[in-house]
Amino acid sequence: MVLTERQRSDLHAGIYEYLLSRGPDYAVAAEAFAAASGVATTEDSDNKDDDKNNHVENGDDKKKTRRSTGGGGPILEKKWTAVPRLQRRVLELERQVATNARLHAHRTGGAADNGSTNNNNMMPDRERRMLPRPPATHTLQSHSAVVTSVTLHPVYTMAASASEDGKIILWDHESGEYLRTLRGHTNVVTSVDFSPGQGKFLASSSTDLSIKIWDVKEFTCVRTLRGHDHTISCVRFVPPPIGALFLEKQQKTNANEATGSGGIDPSDAGSKFIVTASRDATVKFWDLETGFCDHTISDHSDWVRCIAVRGAKSLVGSGKGKDTEEQASSSSLALVATSGNDRTIYVYDANDKRAKVCELRGHDHVVEALSFLCSSRLPQKGSSAPSKKSSSASSTASTWDYLASGSRDRSVRLWTVANGGSCLMTFRAHENWVRGVLVHPSGNHIISCGDDRSIRVYDIKSNRCMRTMEDAHPHFVTSLSMHPTLPIMVSGGVDHTVKCWQLD
Repeated sequence: MVLTERQRSDLHAGIYEYLLSRGPDYAVAAEAFAAASGVATTEDSDNKDDDKNNHVENGDDKKKTRRSTGGGGPILEKKWTAVPRLQRRVLELERQVATNARLHAHRTGGAADNGSTNNNNMMPDRERRMLPRPPATHTLQSHSAVVTSVTLHPVYTMAASASEDGKIILWDHESGEYLRTLRGHTNVVTSVDFSPGQGKFLASSSTDLSIKIWDVKEFTCVRTLRGHDHTISCVRFVPPPIGALFLEKQQKTNANEATGSGGIDPSDAGSKFIVTASRDATVKFWDLETGFCDHTISDHSDWVRCIAVRGAKSLVGSGKGKDTEEQASSSSLALVATSGNDRTIYVYDANDKRAKVCELRGHDHVVEALSFLCSSRLPQKGSSAPSKKSSSASSTASTWDYLASGSRDRSVRLWTVANGGSCLMTFRAHENWVRGVLVHPSGNHIISCGDDRSIRVYDIKSNRCMRTMEDAHPHFVTSLSMHPTLPIMVSGGVDHTVKCWQLD
């Protein structure tokens, strides 16, 4: 390494200063080094100090005096200790860059997970599991009562939370910033849900016996629906059927175009109906355009607490035979699943005559939560052929038919709605009521939360609990929501907070 003349003289001065600071034992070595390197000795420094009185205004002499006298020890020791400090800082920054690249790989089309684009080998060449890990990236505090429901916007980095304080709060889950409060309900808000597609609308339900539809852009209530006779427990936008005409119109209309009729245009909402569940033991379908109840289902004998919805998938494959036809018929339907105090899960065709697809029984207590595969609710195209990376039991068609349920009997059950419906497996890891459940977008895991204050991750293939996040909230964890594509999950709790979790 080649040093400049200035750097070399500074180095020699530092060595000489260090030798002098070590005491009389190093004095001879210091004088010998000074003679060999031409460094100014102590006597020379004294002479310069005398000359300084005659040249007070000489800035160079001031700088040399400061450098030679120093402060807090020889300059060589300071530089020597600074090097390891800087090395540690560089390593920390490299680890932080690698972590951020993994977390935000979706913004670059997953290039961060591709080993061929990683020249520094800072990230492992493996597929991301997209599972939540502690600690929480943000703890969002603004509610003054229990958080009852959380949901994520399908496009923007926005989360919505509902609470017993009667408010709906919108957050930016990436920055952790508060965005807006939606006020209109006069009692507990029990559930919130963004519309499919562009997420232009937000639906909310309440114990004040009303359902409200909010314009997310204007933060205003555009419609209020009434018709239930008791507490409304849950609300969801109904997935549209394959080939819905308003979906084609959605691609052609201007996003800012007014509907003209005062109703909600299905092409803007990405859905024509919403479905609600109530303590009056009914499930109602509502027409967004007219605001009227379109259909009422009264199969339940008690309080209906939860709803899950699934979009339709058009399966296109080369396979033939009865099994392929059954898979295609079950997956091509948009479904609505409901359950509650009567412990029975009913699954319906979300469109046409809302015919019952299957009944699922097995829980020993109230069913608190339901979830289909976490994915977009708009109609999709897929292959009926099994994936090369998975067994036939985990093929695209079978995972699309997954339905998970969480109950007060402390269990999480995985069902399939194909071929009349059946229970595939049961997980008993929670120590208290299960309050929320999700089927991971990959179809390989189930995530649940409960009154034991934990969030748990189950591996479907090995039928075991593979990760437990103890004390995820200081109090009961009431709800979960995961984005189908972005690496983010949010949870709400009795502690009045919403927590954001990054996915590894």
